[in-house]
Amino acid sequence: MPSRRCRLAPSMRVVPVSEFRPAAGTVLKLLARFGLVGVAATILYAALADVFVKSERFGFSPVQASLAAYAAAALFSYLAHRSVTFMSRGLHRSEAPRFLLLAAIGLAIAYGAPALLTAKLGLPLIFPITITCLLVPAINFVVLHRWVFAEHIPDQSGDG
Repeated sequence: MPSRRCRLAPSMRVVPVSEFRPAAGTVLKLLARFGLVGVAATILYAALADVFVKSERFGFSPVQASLAAYAAAALFSYLAHRSVTFMSRGLHRSEAPRFLLLAAIGLAIAYGAPALLTAKLGLPLIFPITITCLLVPAINFVVLHRWVFAEHIPDQSGDG
C-alpha cells in the first residue's frame, strides 16, 4: 500500500492549521493594544482640534483645525500601531503608503455613510454614525494586521 506522506521540497513543511491560529489570550491582547492606540489617537485628535481652534497662534477655522488634528492623530496612530500594536519589522516605505490608503478609505466611509444614508435615504444620523463607528475600526484592524503591518513579529502581535 502506498504511503500517505506528502513529499515536499526541503524548505517547505506541512504545518497543521491549528499552528496558525493565535490563542484566545493573544488575540485579546492584540485587540486591547489596538483599542488603546485607537482611544489615544481619538483623544489626541479631539485635544488638538480644540487647541488649534482656540489658539490665536494657529488661528485655524474649525475645518482646518479638524484636518490638522486628524493628520497629527493619523501620524501618531501609524507610529503607535506599528511599534506597539503590531510590532512591525517592515519598511516605512511600504507600510506608510498602505496606512495612508487605509486612512483615506476610513475617511471616505466617514464622509460617504452620512451622505448616502441621511442625505439620499433620509435615515437618522445615528445610522451612519453607528455604521462608521463599527465598520471603520473592524476594517482597520483586519487590514492593518494582514496587509499594512504584515511583517509584524508573530509572537508579540498575537499570531501564535
